Amino acid sequence: MSESSNSEVAAEKVRGTNRGTRAHEQAGSNEPESMRFLVEKSITQTREFYERARNAFDAVIENWEKSFDAAGQGAVALNRKVIDLTQRNISSSFDLAASLSSAKNLAEVMELHAAHWRKQLDAIAGQAEEVRTLSAKVAATTAAPFATRMRQLNKAK
Repeated sequence: MSESSNSEVAAEKVRGTNRGTRAHEQAGSNEPESMRFLVEKSITQTREFYERARNAFDAVIENWEKSFDAAGQGAVALNRKVIDLTQRNISSSFDLAASLSSAKNLAEVMELHAAHWRKQLDAIAGQAEEVRTLSAKVAATTAAPFATRMRQLNKAK
């Protein structure tokens, strides 16, 4: 072969290679589009997951705050109840002391003492019921935010 035909063959090979590369680039241009679509879809899904997780976390924190507020208020109510009961019992003891000081004999002292303790035992039973009722109310109030949230979640399912 002649030198010019060798150069024409070489030039044709280069042109063919270039055409193949361009054809591959054009065919491959769909690959970046599909990759971009997948990346965008992944970002969108991740953002949605993040928003759901953040909303759930915010709801948990809000429920904790409500529960802690209720527990704090309940503790204050229980403390006030105990103080009130203690004041009543102290007053009752002073009433006993006053009545004992006016007793005329030992029999009267024993009678006053027995009557006081019968009255005091009835009072203590009533006081225990008051504390139990208040404690149950505090427990229900403290748990209410979580119970409400659980009902909301069950309805959402």
